[in-house]
Formats: sequence, C-alpha cells, structure tokens
Amino acid sequence: MSKKETKKKAEISDDTIINEAATETVIELSAEEQLSVDLAEEKDKFLRLFAEFENYKRRTTKERIELFSTASQDVIKSLLPVVDDFDRALLEMSKSKATELSKGVELIRNKLISTLEQKGLNVIEITKGDLFNADDHEAITQIPAPSNDMKGKIIDVIEKGYKLGDKVIRFPKVVIGN
Repeated sequence: MSKKETKKKAEISDDTIINEAATETVIELSAEEQLSVDLAEEKDKFLRLFAEFENYKRRTTKERIELFSTASQDVIKSLLPVVDDFDRALLEMSKSKATELSKGVELIRNKLISTLEQKGLNVIEITKGDLFNADDHEAITQIPAPSNDMKGKIIDVIEKGYKLGDKVIRFPKVVIGN
C-alpha cells in the first residue's frame, strides 16, 4: 500500500469512529435527558398555547366592549336627519309669529337631543371662519372667498357633524372659500 492509501483509510476510520461516538451520545441522551428535553418542548408548547388563549380573551373582551359602545350607532345615525329637520323647522318658525308652536317643537327637539347625548352623541363644534381641514370636514363646494383672509376657511356650514364617543359618525358638511 502506498502512503496516500494508508492516509485515506486512516481518515475514513477516524470519521467512522466520530460518527459512532455521536450515535452513542444520542443513545445516552435517550433515557432521562430525552425525557427532560421532551418535557421542555411540551412546556414551551403549553406556554405558547396559553399566551395565545390569553390574547384571544383580551381581543374578544375588547371587541365586546366596542360592540356595546357602538351598537346603537345605526339607530343614532338614522335619527340624525330628524334632528336636522327639527333645526330647519325651528329656523323657519322663528321667521313666523307662531311662538307657541315653535316652543313645542323646541321642547321635542331638546328632548331628542338630550336622549341622544345620553347615548354618547356629541356635536362637532364648527363655526364660520374656522380653517378647513380635510380630515375633519367634508367640503361640499368651493366658492370665491368674500375676502382674502377667508381663503381656505369655512364660509358656511351646511350640515352639522356628530361623534358617537370618540368615533365620527358624520363629518360636518361645509362650503369653503377659494
């Protein structure tokens, strides 16, 4: 045999010995240590499952609270045109001399508004001359500004905006100066 062949056989036998030693270590692990490794894996699975379940409980609780707070949103949203009609009726009645009738309509309107406010409805306060913000207002149209200082500002409020809690359910509709 040549020296090269002897070296190759020596390397092969060394690799075989290392592989056999590694196999023996795996076999040695299989008794108590294998059980502890399996236990650690199961504990990890359990902790992950427990954390996932806790997140699920928190999420469903949050969704339930949100549902209760906005459950009446559709009903309140459908009553907003009625509130607008009351405002228009009072405006027209103020022009005529029917004071008794306007007092009755005003009482009914105030009762409706107070009931809606108890449910969490708030008017978005806006006045003529406020700076227009596309995130907070809905522009219906643009008209030439009566003066240079009114450019980009609210000229007229067509329809009031409302919030239910912190959520805007109707943006105020405005006319802005151009």
